[in-house]
Amino acid sequence: MSKLTETIEAVAQMILHEKDYLSDLDAKIGDGDHGINMARGFGAVLDALDELDHPENPKLVLHTVGETILENVGGAAGPLYGTAFLRASDACSEDEKLTIASVDRLLSAAIAGIKKRGHAERGDKTMLDVLIPIHECFTAPYAEGSTLYECLADANQAANEGVEYTKTIAARKGRASYLGERSIGYEDPGAVSSMLMFRAAYQFLNR
Repeated sequence: MSKLTETIEAVAQMILHEKDYLSDLDAKIGDGDHGINMARGFGAVLDALDELDHPENPKLVLHTVGETILENVGGAAGPLYGTAFLRASDACSEDEKLTIASVDRLLSAAIAGIKKRGHAERGDKTMLDVLIPIHECFTAPYAEGSTLYECLADANQAANEGVEYTKTIAARKGRASYLGERSIGYEDPGAVSSMLMFRAAYQFLNR
């Protein structure tokens, strides 16, 4: 089993643990099912990874995660997160190593996929308000002179700040957009799930 596979398993466990929290957040500005949907999907991800013949192949792992999320996560999150993992798989080699450059490349591909699928940009009160700041921590000039683990730590902080930022803006995408200015003051559930996913990865890799 590769470190990537173990990291994704840690991410899945985080989502399962925070299922009720995510649904409670979503109930304030959405349908209230984000946590339930995400937990269903990542429960299926754990099962799919257990059945993989080559869990050491990062390209295959990312593709499997993407397909599994597309098939099992309802609402807007399924297509967006599923596409993100599939696009990252497309940009990943079968012997990919964890480096600043590889994280930069894979996150770039994932974010491009989310933007295209969701027709969203930074500032729309979505997961992109967390994922884009995370990505920036692995790009030049931000990452120059830093170690991988320093970039991971910076990105973890950027994720937290991204969630806080979503509280200050009105939603322009999804169910929350119907609330307009009334969505200000609430975190975006997708931004929070992205933050939790990265936090789980950071904590696992930083052990």
